Amino acid sequence: MRIELATAPGSPERPNEDWVSTALPASGQGGSLVLLDGVTPPLADHGCVHSVPWFTARLGGALVELSGSRPDLDLAGVLAEAISRTADAHRATCDLSHARTPQATVALARWDEQAIEYLVLSDSVLLLEAPDGTVQAVLDDRLDRLPPGSLASAAIVDARLRNKEGGFFTAAADPAVASRAVTGTVPAAGVRTLAALTDGASRWTEVFREGDWTAALDLLRKAGPQGLIDRVRELEEADAAAGRVRLLGSKTHDDATAVLVEL
Repeated sequence: MRIELATAPGSPERPNEDWVSTALPASGQGGSLVLLDGVTPPLADHGCVHSVPWFTARLGGALVELSGSRPDLDLAGVLAEAISRTADAHRATCDLSHARTPQATVALARWDEQAIEYLVLSDSVLLLEAPDGTVQAVLDDRLDRLPPGSLASAAIVDARLRNKEGGFFTAAADPAVASRAVTGTVPAAGVRTLAALTDGASRWTEVFREGDWTAALDLLRKAGPQGLIDRVRELEEADAAAGRVRLLGSKTHDDATAVLVEL
C-alpha cells in the first residue's frame, strides 16, 4: 500500500485551514482517510473565540478516531457524532448558531477487505479508480447549482445560502447536516486507488482545465500530491502575471491539500 499526502497554505501570512490524515489499524486490514477544508469567515465577528484551524483539528481528530473505533456507524453517523463532539467542546464559550461559526468541507473514506465507504460534503472531491483505470469523481455539486453570482455577493447573502435548504451545506455545529452528504459504498475489489483533494488542489482540473479527473489522478501517481500542488501554484502565478480573470472573486492562492492511497 502506498499512502502519500501534502498540504500547502495559500499565504505564508495566514495559517493553513485545511486538515488531512490517514489511519491504518494495527491489524493491517482496512483504513481511513479524512480531508477537511476550513471555511474562512469574511468577517471578524463569527460568534466564536476559536480559529478555523482549531475547529478543523478538533473535527478531523474526532473523525479519525470514530472512523476506526465505530464500525457500527456508517460514515454519515461518524460525521454526525464528530460534529456533536466538536460542538460540545466550544458551545459554552461560542455562539454556535452564528451562520459563520467555524466550519469545513469534508471528504471521508473507510475501507476493509470487503468494501469501501465514502462521504463528501461541499466542494472537496474524492476520486475512486477502478482496476481498469476508470476514475469516478464523488462530488457534492450544490455550490455549482446555485444561481450565478450568489457567492460573490454580500456576506449576508452568502449567509442565507449556507446550511440552508436550496443552498449548500458544510460541517459546522449541527450534526443533522451529515444527512446532506453524498455517500455510498462500493466493493473493495472494484477500487485500486483513492484520492482526495480540497478545492485549492482540484483547481488543476476545475479551474485551469489542465486535464480531467483521470489525468489528475495520473499526475498524483507520477508526481505525488506535492507535485500536483506545485503545478497548481505555477498555473496560479501565470494567471496572475498575465492578468487573467479565471480566479476573479477568489484568492490567487488557496490552501491546497491532496492525499493519494494506492490500495
